[in-house]
Amino acid sequence: MPELLVIYNESAGSADEEARTAALETLRGGGADVIEAPTGKKDLDEMLDSCPGRDVVVLGGDGTLHVVVAALYRRDELEARTVGLVPLGTGNDFARGLGIPLDPPVAARVVLAGRPQPLDLLVDNENGIVVNMVHLGIGAEASEGATPLKPVLGRLAYAAGALLAGVRSPGWRLRVTVDGRSAGDGRRVLMVGIGNGLTIGGGTPLAPRARPDDGMADVVVSLTTGPLDRLAYALRLRRGTHPGLRDVITTRGREVTVEGDPVPVNADGELSGPIAWRRWTVLPAAWRMFT
Repeated sequence: MPELLVIYNESAGSADEEARTAALETLRGGGADVIEAPTGKKDLDEMLDSCPGRDVVVLGGDGTLHVVVAALYRRDELEARTVGLVPLGTGNDFARGLGIPLDPPVAARVVLAGRPQPLDLLVDNENGIVVNMVHLGIGAEASEGATPLKPVLGRLAYAAGALLAGVRSPGWRLRVTVDGRSAGDGRRVLMVGIGNGLTIGGGTPLAPRARPDDGMADVVVSLTTGPLDRLAYALRLRRGTHPGLRDVITTRGREVTVEGDPVPVNADGELSGPIAWRRWTVLPAAWRMFT
């Protein structure tokens, strides 16, 4: 009988109580011993302390998954616990990239099947983690603009935020270094993406060739150009064909450094910055997820 600690955010804007109930019923109906842990009622560390060694199931989106994996990393428990995911967020990008079903009861049955897959983790110089993707520049500005629109527009909020950011942003002068090699060379940059997963914003394939289990980060650098080229980038970004543009640099590596103008950052949907320097390093097979 699997022993599971199920963590969810009752106050999340996209939380669906009916879907959450269906997932919990599926887990219990499949023989799992489930302890529910709604965040906000108890401290996350307190909940993890009360259930030592239990595998953790996240009912939520990329943000909730990020918080849980960050806590397990900080507590040095990534090797002791396997993580399950029932995607209930707005974008669910990490689930999409891994092929985890978006239907909650079906995703719960994936957890019950109990097939753990080793996955990489990105860790920055301040000990912050990235599960799916970190991006800097216009994408982070777009996410900031989308935040107040999400309760009304859902996934369409990302498109609205991107439109506003694309019109207003002048870009940033940044130097991007991947395993000691320059990518961008201090030129004005529209966006930098560092991908462990494939997509952002509910399915936009920023790093369409990324794999979260190959020990490498996929890096995409979009150089600032004129209005028509920006429009072409936005349209091709939605289709995942932007790496073919002449002003888009793509590469891969295990260590990525970005420095230059202070630039906003979005890591798994968590906004921070502006920052003028940061380094991310890949930790291969650092944690496990049921897939």
